[in-house]
Amino acid sequence: MESPIPYGTVVSDADTRTISFPLRFPQPVEEVWAAVATPEGLPGWLAAADPFERHEGGAITLRWLNADENGRSTVAPGRVTGWGPTRLAEYTVDVHGRIRFETAPDPDRPSGTRLRFTNELVTPDSAVIANLAGWHQHFEYLAAALAGRPIDWSTWNLARWRALYEEYDRGAG
Repeated sequence: MESPIPYGTVVSDADTRTISFPLRFPQPVEEVWAAVATPEGLPGWLAAADPFERHEGGAITLRWLNADENGRSTVAPGRVTGWGPTRLAEYTVDVHGRIRFETAPDPDRPSGTRLRFTNELVTPDSAVIANLAGWHQHFEYLAAALAGRPIDWSTWNLARWRALYEEYDRGAG
């Protein structure tokens, strides 16, 4: 399956890894914002968010709606560490570190959006490929959700994640 999502990159600094994805969507900023920064939008592609206090310093807990091969789902409590409506949503949560979404109009696409995603986390090199594959898959879900097809979590399985993991392991991107 070819993905319209560009491959992510990683910059390492000591124990900290920063994963980045430069994304573009044909939908307007307000729609992309609603998907990455509201409790109604996040479950369609990433995780349930409850509580979600939408202001800097507010509480947030992300509950992933998929499970790993052992049937466990990630629950990541934390704080909103950056907030600027329709342009910046940043969450610093257990397990996944600092997750940052920056939206801007796409100058090359009328009504389109550029979304710059970064995830700064403390993790060993051995876990970076798993994180890249996971975010990549979630961004495929985001593209589908923005097109009106949110993920049906009851049908989720590890097959696509494994394929992406193998691509990143081979040096894709």
